[in-house]
Amino acid sequence: MQTINAFDAPEMKNPHKVSARKLLDFKHALVIMLDIKPHETLLPHITPVDVFFYILDGEGEVKIGEEVEQVKKDDIVFSPAKIVHLLRNNHDEANFRVLVVKTPKPTSETKLL
Repeated sequence: MQTINAFDAPEMKNPHKVSARKLLDFKHALVIMLDIKPHETLLPHITPVDVFFYILDGEGEVKIGEEVEQVKKDDIVFSPAKIVHLLRNNHDEANFRVLVVKTPKPTSETKLL
């Protein structure tokens, strides 16, 4: 059994300049926790694989293609491969914490726009 405390995982550098911690990285999936501070945005990008976002805490905005939705704790959002998407925290005080699951594990880079 492998047990990981999400906040013990080291932060990863990323082009979005948001707090990102890689929690699991194995053959079939990549799992990352984002902690998006007030007024931060996960920039528009295209992921080569399907992704789902599970909102752990807070509220924020998710844009996939031309669709935009306000999401909150315990919502799950599916983002198909190769569609432009972004996440945004429009709040003044609360962080927007999101579990990101990419499956299968990407074999090519995410394209930042």
